[in-house]
Amino acid sequence: MADFHAIAVTALALRGLLTNACPRDKDRGFPGAEFRVFSAADFQPPVRLTVGGSIYLHRVAFNVSRRNLPPRTALDGTRYRPPTPVDAHFLITAWGSSPDEQQSMLGWIIRTLHDTPVLPAGLLNRFAAHWGEVFHGNEAVEIVGEILSFQDMLNIWEISKHNQQPSVSYVARMLFLDSEIELTEGAPVQTRGFDHAGIAQ
Repeated sequence: MADFHAIAVTALALRGLLTNACPRDKDRGFPGAEFRVFSAADFQPPVRLTVGGSIYLHRVAFNVSRRNLPPRTALDGTRYRPPTPVDAHFLITAWGSSPDEQQSMLGWIIRTLHDTPVLPAGLLNRFAAHWGEVFHGNEAVEIVGEILSFQDMLNIWEISKHNQQPSVSYVARMLFLDSEIELTEGAPVQTRGFDHAGIAQ
């Protein structure tokens, strides 16, 4: 289970993964490539990214396949309300100084994410910035390629109609957002009394 920073940390981990894995040699790599987490405003020209990739959260949805989860139990035995599972949908866009560089970048991004389909807690927490340990040690996030319809892609690119770029969508599946509200239980019932005095015979 993870706290409410899980979505943001997943985006930062994707950026960190691509940054660290990117080949930088001049002949077959991408020297000077940058990878950034974008907001909708960042797609408006002029885009401040020449070569690299952007990670844009375009949708968050409740994961209905794991809706009825049991309460979370901490190591000390404290019980909390059940976590909320969500899926985070990210649009990954390639940027390049030429069409062939942009298309090569997109191919490399796809290959890299399919070679690393699971982000373990150690990798995720490495990019958790000042939030500390967001994911517990036994957690991981699965990254799955998502097929978007042509209409879905058009709807996403409403953010920048005249600057649509080659992109792919990935889903970070079942991010469990922990609750910090404890479940309190009353003391066990010791005796049970019945008052029959007011019952008519």
